[in-house]
Amino acid sequence: RGLRVVISTGDKDMAQLVNDRISLVNTMTGSSLDRAGVKIKFDVYPEQIVDYLALVGDASDNIPGVPKVGPKTAAKWLNQYTTLDNLLAHQSEIEGKVGESLRSHTTELALSRQLATIDCELDLELRPEDLSRRTPDTERLREMYTRLELRSLLKQLPGWVPSAPPGAEPGSGPSPQSSPAAGTDGWGAGPRSYDTVLTDEQLDAWFERLRGAELIAFDTETTSLDYMQAEIVGVSFCVEPGHAAYVPLAHRYPGAPEQLDRDAVLKRLEPLLSDPKHAKLGHHLKYDAHVLRNHGIELRGMRYDSMLESYVLNSTATRHDLDSTARHYLGIETIHYEDVAGKGAKQLPFSEVPIEKAAEYSAEDSDVALQLHRTLWAQLERLPRLRQLYEEIEQPLVPVLLDMEHLGVLIDTAMLRKQSHEIAKSLLALEQAAHATAGAPFNLDSPKQLQEILFGRLGLPVKRKTATGQPSTAEDVLEELADEYELPRIILDYRGLAKLKSTYTDKLPGQVNPRTGRVHTSYHQAVAATGRLSSTDPNLQNIPVRTPEGRRIRQAFIAPPGHVLMAADYSQIELRIMAHLSGDASLLRAFAEDRDIHQATAAEVFGLEPSAVTADQRRAAKAINFGL
Repeated sequence: RGLRVVISTGDKDMAQLVNDRISLVNTMTGSSLDRAGVKIKFDVYPEQIVDYLALVGDASDNIPGVPKVGPKTAAKWLNQYTTLDNLLAHQSEIEGKVGESLRSHTTELALSRQLATIDCELDLELRPEDLSRRTPDTERLREMYTRLELRSLLKQLPGWVPSAPPGAEPGSGPSPQSSPAAGTDGWGAGPRSYDTVLTDEQLDAWFERLRGAELIAFDTETTSLDYMQAEIVGVSFCVEPGHAAYVPLAHRYPGAPEQLDRDAVLKRLEPLLSDPKHAKLGHHLKYDAHVLRNHGIELRGMRYDSMLESYVLNSTATRHDLDSTARHYLGIETIHYEDVAGKGAKQLPFSEVPIEKAAEYSAEDSDVALQLHRTLWAQLERLPRLRQLYEEIEQPLVPVLLDMEHLGVLIDTAMLRKQSHEIAKSLLALEQAAHATAGAPFNLDSPKQLQEILFGRLGLPVKRKTATGQPSTAEDVLEELADEYELPRIILDYRGLAKLKSTYTDKLPGQVNPRTGRVHTSYHQAVAATGRLSSTDPNLQNIPVRTPEGRRIRQAFIAPPGHVLMAADYSQIELRIMAHLSGDASLLRAFAEDRDIHQATAAEVFGLEPSAVTADQRRAAKAINFGL
């Protein structure tokens, strides 16, 4: 129709469409390209872009291009020969290795050109006027945003009204003593009431109720997420859905009501909490057990954990935190921590959260945990193998992990600090080598400066681009470049050492608990979909082993005098199962002769005697075996 067109894109492929009435604008960078702009940016005109892309290639679009041909070479050729066809007609004139590369890839160039070409010969059912913005279908958007849990977008729709938090009556705040609420938000038909226990008489009544209960849902509110530092601010209980209590014990803020003495309450509760005959339930009960242990109480009778029940039932259906599981299995939106304590720099410690808000939040946690247990356990009972997995493996593991975490790991901080100093020297040497190779100083930690050096100053081929259209300097890209060029290898070595320093040799000494002199990690049962444990704060399951520096870091994990560290592992359990199921003669023979199966595979793959196999070759064979 001869209309003026602006295409909003950061994709360089679209430059081939630019002409006197079509231009590009990149809203990410604010830059725009007309015909002259394309020539300035790529040193070729829009009608030459397809040939340019065919020569240079584009890994993100699977355009192979010609090896050794970069942007400058492609532009130089097209400025001289105008078109790719004319260049190929004169290919014998191109000298050197780049000429050899061109001549050996002429057959691929036709495919590259086809892949780079935007097909404009399409019959479209839509006309430009059909694309004009209409009034949005608010109800369809509301349904979609709700189904996909796009809560921030849902709030932007006209007519959005925030729902009252569970347990809150419209137009009135909860009473400090009891906060009833009608069950109109997916919690069931019965009324709910959450008690705030501030007197001995209330505590006596709840204590008798707890003593007579078959199952006690339990939750602690604390001063810290660090289980070794956390102290109790309050505790909540629930023994029947919809009726729970919060006992505030250490809320400290102006105007806070008088609360029961923490030590006296915990002493009163200790026989019940430490009695293995009284079944306990919680959501991530291991944390609460840590906190109680900080106060000298051993939590026993940890029979059920709604977090683990959710994980065993379906490890990938949802995240297994309380908010996510309640949303997924009960269809309810719980009160979030940020709702009562605030966000960011203004977030209050829980001890400063008003008791009426804290009571609603904590009592709900115990209530929801009990409701989740009833829902999830009913499903697990219909699946005997999963119930067995829960009862015989996952739940019995909780006190084992509790002891491991609370004991902690001993490290040699002096050794780590010495290693950190040595790594700093190596980093300085690598930085100097990088500057010498680049021919100019630059910041090795700056992706932008690295882009300018690698792809601007040195003219290395661009293997992949970022979402914003910049040449990628990701690790896999540098690995590919390191096969041919020196600087990417130096950068990779620098990054590897820098990560060891920041993650381990610098950081681990600072994570030693001052009270125990040890490092305390958290082992998570309900994270990895495969059933493995994961470890965080710090991650002690991923201490490096492949490099000499990494192996030295492992040496800093030590045993106290009179003790040793022992490692135990199944002997190739998966491969033994594979040998049994497949009946493969060579695998069976290797196991029967008690050979190192990875070494045997490496010897076969690399055509070596087993004794000649190196550690790296064995590691490669191990990857092959487990890939199979």
